[in-house]
Order: sequence, then C-alpha cells, then structure tokens
Amino acid sequence: MVTDSQMLDNIVVLDLTTIVSGGTTTSVLADFGAQVIKVEHPQGGDPLRAWEPTKDGVSLWWKVVSRNKQSITLNLRDPRGQQLARDLAARADVLVENFRPGTLERWNLGYDALSALNPKLVMVRISGFGQTGPYRDRPGFGTVAEAMSGFVALSGFPDGPPLLPPMPLADEVAGLFGAAATLMALYHRDQRDGRGQMIDVSLYEPLFRLLIPYIPQYALLGEVQQRAGNRFPGAAPRNMYRARDGWTAISATTQRTFERLAQTMGRPDLLTDPRFADNASRVANVNELDAIIQAWIAAQPLDDLLRSLEEAETVAGPVYDVARIMTDPQFQARGDVLTVKDGELGEIPMPGVIPKFSRTPGRVAHAGPRLGEHNEAVYGGLLGLGATALAQLAREGVI
Repeated sequence: MVTDSQMLDNIVVLDLTTIVSGGTTTSVLADFGAQVIKVEHPQGGDPLRAWEPTKDGVSLWWKVVSRNKQSITLNLRDPRGQQLARDLAARADVLVENFRPGTLERWNLGYDALSALNPKLVMVRISGFGQTGPYRDRPGFGTVAEAMSGFVALSGFPDGPPLLPPMPLADEVAGLFGAAATLMALYHRDQRDGRGQMIDVSLYEPLFRLLIPYIPQYALLGEVQQRAGNRFPGAAPRNMYRARDGWTAISATTQRTFERLAQTMGRPDLLTDPRFADNASRVANVNELDAIIQAWIAAQPLDDLLRSLEEAETVAGPVYDVARIMTDPQFQARGDVLTVKDGELGEIPMPGVIPKFSRTPGRVAHAGPRLGEHNEAVYGGLLGLGATALAQLAREGVI
C-alpha cells in the first residue's frame, strides 16, 4: 500500500552548491521528501538559472534540477551571511557543497567548524579532484573530469578522436554517487553511533569507478583498451545497425541470444561456422559478423525488423530521440515523463521520479522555484527571524 509519507520526510538538507553536480545530489533527495534548502547568492542566484535552453528567459535546466527545493538568498562572503549559514547548518541533517577545497574553511564553514555545532551533520563535499591529493586546488568542471577519468579515451570510433559526452555526465554521475553516499551516512548515523561525517566526492572518480575491467586488464595483461565505437570489446555481436528507415541496437552477446538471432535471420549456418561458434570466435571475427548482420537488416523497414526480433526474443531496440520517447507506451506506463504545473512557465514536462518504490514513491510537488521565494518560510520557520529583520538583511545585501 502506498503511504502518504515519503522516505526522507524530516530530513533537512542545506544545499550550498551551484550548477549540476551537487544539484543532482540534492534533487534526488528532494524527490523522495527531503526538505532541500537551496542557498543562492542574492545577485543572480545559481548560474544554472542562466543555462540554455530557456523559455521566456527561464532555464529549463533550473526547473528540473531544482524541483521540490526551497530557494533562499544568502551572501556567504558576508560575515553575517556566514553566521546565518552556521545557524542553518546547526539545524540541518545534511549539507552539500561544491566550492573549491578550502573555500568554506576560509569562511569558518568547513566540516570541523560545522560538526562542532552539529555533530549529527552529514557534509557532502563535491569538487573536481577531491579534498586531498596534488590536484585538490585545481578548478574542476565535468569536461576535464570526463577526459581525465579514462572515460573519454574509450568513447568514439577507432579511427576518430575521443568524444566528450553531449551532457554533463561527470557532474550527474558524481551527483548520483553523492546521493547514495548521503543515504549510507544517514543510515550509519541513525543506526550506529548518532554522528554524521564528511563525504568527499570528486568529479573524476565516479566515472573512473565505472571502468570495471580496464585497470586489471592493463596491470595484468599489459593491454590499454582502445576505442571500439559501438562495439563491446569483450562480446559480440553488439552494435548499431541501420535498417531502411532507422537505426536499431542489437546485443546478442550470450550464446543463447546469438542462436535466436541467427535463427531469426534464417542463417542457422552461422551457428556451425567456426568463425562464429562461440563468443571468443565472434569477437575475433566481429567485422565479418557485423557485415552479415548489417546486410540482413539494411533492406528491412525498422518496425518489421523489430517485430520479428521481439517475437524471437532477441535483445534489440530502436534508437529513440526525445520526440519518440514522449509518445512511447512503455515510458508512459511507467510515468517516466510527468507534467508539473509552474507559476512561470505553465506546465512543464520533465523526467519522472526514478527509481520506483512500492510503498513510499517519490513525487514532484513543484518545479525549480523563483530566486529567494522561500526566504520568509525558511528564515522565519527555522531561525525565527521576523519580517523587520529580514527586510534589513535584504537592504544590506546579506540575503
């Protein structure tokens, strides 16, 4: 039975981040009920508010990444702003930041200072290269992290350049790792010793962690994995193939799925051909195998091809763009795209809440808020500041 409460009800998160990485961490927590207080500079707010694409001058990035959050303004460079931040941190369960290492320490907002005020605080620190090591002081954006993680060297075709992803992948993956780490730290706090801790997340390490076999491959076999295009280096066939009117992805990398593919193609001879008899042989002769599959696919309409592959339980699927996603019945049935009412833009379709929970599902109450929209609710509700005090702080540029 679905309950009215959410899993992270009563968890207060102070979000001192900008742009995407930390915003992704807090967005995931907010989707499942955490009260996320987004701290923004009074002049302009989070730079994410200016990211394209925009509609009527409002960033669509902002509306999605900052959904379910409360926005307050606070000048952290002002000593009075720093004190307000300490007051908020004293009441929070989690603080997430992505300043360059050492910045918060200069403002007396580092982990040692804040944990002395609030021993239960979990502090997530996201930076380009982490809080330690010779690169800790370097500025870090996801583009550089993607390049240095080892991920980009593997992206692209063998005869082409390495390719950056067309999205801030390092930031978003780091954000997901940050959210998972936050939940682990909260579990340890609440089930073990009652104390929070500091979590150190770099931008490059989460992507590096995904390169599962390539470190032992180099260390034990002396092999540096090279770019393989759409192929998978250790199994075949796995590739993109062009039908008459579109592209399909096929992965027949187990023996059983390859057998089903060969039968669907009307090519049972492939199963007795020594070039393709097992996975190792197929990997060694992947050029010839891909040519055979592509020749079979090339003349077929995509829908007919996919229907025959599905009937044979072969693992295949079309290449979707966003327009196709919006009309796909699987995405619709799962609630993967939801529409949120918004005071600035009306209705905004956006990605739904993932993953799905049977009793305590996440939800989206509102899209990214206006700058400082929740000043009164947060400063009044949590800190007890009245309208007169808030007006003075605003006149003096503190909030």
